[in-house]
Amino acid sequence: MELTWLEDFVALAASGNFSRAAELRGITQPAFSRRVRTLEDWVGVALFVRSPHGVALSAAGEVFLSGADELIRSMRQLRQDAREAGGRETATLRFAATHALSFTFFPHWMRRIEAGVQTGPVRLISDNMQACEELMVHGQVQFLLCHHHVIAPGRCASEQFRSLPVGVDALAPYVVPDASGRPRWALDPAAGELPLLSYTAESGLARILQAHRFGDRLPGLNAVFSAHLAATLLGMACEGRGIAWLPATLAASDVEQGRIVRAGGPEWDIPVEIRVFRAAARQNPAAEAFWRRLKDQSGNAQTASRMG
Repeated sequence: MELTWLEDFVALAASGNFSRAAELRGITQPAFSRRVRTLEDWVGVALFVRSPHGVALSAAGEVFLSGADELIRSMRQLRQDAREAGGRETATLRFAATHALSFTFFPHWMRRIEAGVQTGPVRLISDNMQACEELMVHGQVQFLLCHHHVIAPGRCASEQFRSLPVGVDALAPYVVPDASGRPRWALDPAAGELPLLSYTAESGLARILQAHRFGDRLPGLNAVFSAHLAATLLGMACEGRGIAWLPATLAASDVEQGRIVRAGGPEWDIPVEIRVFRAAARQNPAAEAFWRRLKDQSGNAQTASRMG
């Protein structure tokens, strides 16, 4: 059994489509299908139920999936540990972070953590939430930094992972001002059509916004543009193309310069946490030392808050 077979299996389980999964894995569909069949032959049972509309996990496939992600992570971690022990690689801390936090939060956060303490080499991969989760689930990074809301949990909100809150933010609606400085479009249920700048499914912020169902309260809200990057929606909002719910940390500079204003009051805000996730399984010594430092800082911050 090969690691690539497991990775193929997880990709197909997530996409439910052979063509899309093969594209994600970077191979032709016939070659991908053969590898999936080879895995099923090795297991000795069909892992997928095939139909003209796609594929779905069989009962056996559901059981197999429950351990496949953990096995992929364990194998990758074992390989990384061996390489570090053999001197081929240094003990690098590997992070995945969503684009918005990579630009606005990660540099200052790391500077605070590293104050007076040397952490060693750090590698950051910045991508959309879906891609970051894939990296984390498959053990290609040790830590995931992202926005989080309890009613819209992601793939890492399970017993296989641990997390700590490391900051706070809010998703708030922003729009360009009119000549009088008031919002060009205001969030009013009685208003006519309201142009929405929305997130695509790859974005974790899309899950959070969908869970709050603002469209039910604003029948005129109509998506006119979509993208997975909050920075792209910020640029479109500044150009007067519509209303965008943006992380306040990302929008702060443009708000200060008067390029955008709030489109509604605080009742339209969504408070969110900034969390860092890690696998529950053992990491290398450098990653474990970093996690202990995070826990110490989190504990100190909570103590100071109670005393205040």
